[in-house]
This record gives sequence, C-alpha cells and structure tokens, in this order.
Amino acid sequence: MKFIDRINELETLNLRYNRNRAEFVVIYGRRRVGKTELIKQFMKNHEGIIFTGREESEKIQLERLSKILGNFFNDNFLKSNYLNSFDSFFEYLYNKTIDKRLVIVIDEFPYIVKNNGSLLSILQDYWDSKLKYTKIFFIISGSNMSMMENIVIYKSPLYGRRTAQLMIKPLEFMSLINYFGDVEKTIKYYSIYGGTPAYINEVDKTKDLMENVKNNFLSIDSFINQDIMFLLREELDEPRYYFSILEAIANGNSALGEIINYTGLERSLLSKYISVLIDMDFIKREIPVTLSNKSKKGIYKFKDNMIAFFFRYIYNNYDFIEMNKVNELLDIIKDDLNTYIGHTFEDISINFLIKNNGKIIKFDKIGKWWYKDSEIDIVALNNLNNEIIFFECKWKTLSDYDVNNILLKLKDKAKNVKWKNSRKEKFGVIAKEIINKERIDKNYIVIDLRDFH
Repeated sequence: MKFIDRINELETLNLRYNRNRAEFVVIYGRRRVGKTELIKQFMKNHEGIIFTGREESEKIQLERLSKILGNFFNDNFLKSNYLNSFDSFFEYLYNKTIDKRLVIVIDEFPYIVKNNGSLLSILQDYWDSKLKYTKIFFIISGSNMSMMENIVIYKSPLYGRRTAQLMIKPLEFMSLINYFGDVEKTIKYYSIYGGTPAYINEVDKTKDLMENVKNNFLSIDSFINQDIMFLLREELDEPRYYFSILEAIANGNSALGEIINYTGLERSLLSKYISVLIDMDFIKREIPVTLSNKSKKGIYKFKDNMIAFFFRYIYNNYDFIEMNKVNELLDIIKDDLNTYIGHTFEDISINFLIKNNGKIIKFDKIGKWWYKDSEIDIVALNNLNNEIIFFECKWKTLSDYDVNNILLKLKDKAKNVKWKNSRKEKFGVIAKEIINKERIDKNYIVIDLRDFH
C-alpha cells in the first residue's frame, strides 16, 4: 500500500518520541483508515516491534509474542520457551526499556483484551509501578471504535495513563491532490472513493474513472465491493438498522422525521443509531450556518463519500451485479454522476476555503444555509467584521455571462438570510471552470479549479 499524507500525525508521534521519556500513545480509528500504515511509517526511523492481535487463544497470542521478542532481542531462551502470562511480558519490557528507547506496538489491541478481561488492570499496574519510569514508547492501536474509546474513559483502569491520543480519520480532499496529480481528477475520485487510504490504493491510475468504478464496485469479487458490507457488519451491532438509515439518507430523506417514516424505527432508537454513524464519520448533522448548534432544524447527510456512493448506486441495485447486468448499472451511474459530484463539490469547496482561511476570505464559521425552499451552497461568517460571504457552487464550465446571472440570483436569495442588520456582504461563485474570468467585476470572488492547490 502506498503511504499517503499523514504529515501532522507523524509529526505528533516524532515530537513525542524525541521527548525521550515514557510515552503511552493510543491510536484508534475505523478499519482501513491507515492506522497500521501510519505506525509502520513512523517505525521506519525508530527501533522496536509491532505485535498484531488476532482472534485466537491467549496461549497462542503469547507464543507469537514470545517469538517476535525472541527474534528482535536475539533471545534464544524466548525463542524456545514462551512467556506464560502478560505479567511476564510487561516485566520483560520493563527490563529491556529501563535505559533504551524502544517502540513497542500492540496493534488490534481489542482482540487481546477480548481474551483477557484483566489485561487492562495488569497494564495499569505495570505502567504505574514500572513502565512509566522507563524510556518505552508504548502504542496500543485498534479498530473497534467503542472498545478503544472505552479504554480511555473515566471508568477504565487506563484512564489518565495515556500521554497522547490520535483518532485517525479519513484523508481530506486537499491532501490527495498530489497523489492524483490533477485537481479535477482528484475531485472525481474523492467523490467516489472518499478519503480511506485502503480504498484509494485500489484505484488503477492507468485506467479511466468508469473502468475503475466497474472493476472496484461492480465486480462481485472485488475487495471494495465485499469490504464495505463486511466493514459495516463487523463494526456495528444490528447492522440491518444502520443499513436502513443509510438507505433512507441515500434516497433523499435527510430530516429526522423523514428517516423515521422511511425506516419505521422509533425516535429513541434512531437517535442512538444515528449517533453511532456520526461517531464513525459515515454521516454528519448539518444545521443552517446562521443558527446555533442547538437548533432543531438539523438534517443528516453523508460525510464519507464512499458510503454515499455505495448506498446511492450499489446497495439497492445489487441485483444488476448478481444478474451480470453490470454495463446497465454502469450506464445508470454515468447518467447521474455529475449531479452526484455536484453535491460533493460543495463540501470540497468548503474544505478548500477552510484550508485557505485568511487568504481568499476570512471567517470564523462556514457552512450551508437553507430556509423552506431557498438554499445557498456556502455561507461564511466573520463575526468580528460583521461580514457575511455567499457562494454558489457549480460543477460545470461557466462563462462570465453565466456567473453574472448566478450572482444576481444569489443576491436575491441572500435577502432571506437573517444575520445581523448592519452587515457587510460579499458574493462569489465556485465552479469547475470559469471562462473569461478576468471580465468579472473584481468585487466578486470567483474561483475555479485553477485556484485549488
């Protein structure tokens, strides 16, 4: 797998490493997001071991662990005589790290805890009494989000022991431009594959977009086709309810009442399931940017583009794949793809403005706005200067004439936005391409893909 970005995460780990004192780092995030690759990249420059937990007995886990330690430390005794407990393991680490800086990683930590309910207490005891006085750089990592978060909550034996905590999230659009080498191409692939490194690495750059879609999504034996359903079933209890919620949102049911009507789930249960999907970064709750976070006017939209793409095109059309009507499904996707990318382009544009905050415009809050049948793609607020900036996003090529017409309509819609009576207003358009950009009034903000970097 090609390693992509993660500059900030690597910098955090290296800063901690250079403190040259005992560190206890918790790394977590959902499957395929690149936790293990991040750790491997970090360890290219640092001495240590990685032990990966599996769903196997404690005896087999300790035997594998003993072999890894025996080979790393050239310990002939451990190569043939296995550790018989995790107490022995932590005692061994203590003796090896008193005066030596070593990175010790336990990946997929929840699998080990699952077999030994007392492991957290054992680790707490050794950390408090011995390991925190060594030079160990100790990392535990895992994909089971709920279990990893439970490890660091107040009631956990390990509460307060960690010295750093990294939640690894999918990559953002701006971090992928160098990987794909072209902004428009990046937008198209990011809109379909999202920011999960394992899926992005499945893209064959020698083939075009639709051929990649066909091979990766419409082939019944492809890694991605099988993995999305596996991921959801593995990560979630009662996956059928989560599938129903995601299906509802994919079909345009974004308000809580609409999702309730579509799924038939009770409000209290639905709120619980939605909260889990938000924690996993699958969906997000949006409110009009001018309202407070406590507003009841929130709606739910996809945050992960791959999940959005899968439930929009694949989930309800799986019979096309099973009946070998792949080309028919591909035509359905082709006909609708620009409309779909038009929605993701709005979020990508917001991400671009956030990354360039202070360079193009300055704001302290940004998002979408809507009221009844009126909607504005992006509204940015600068409370300090009483300034509000309105943008329309268009995933198409526009002439200067088109832009001026869009701006006129945008000004008209902006009158409905209630936010400070004495305010300064600015207006802009973000598009795939704007022809004769230089002819447009310089008081307007006009951005196209040539400005993305």
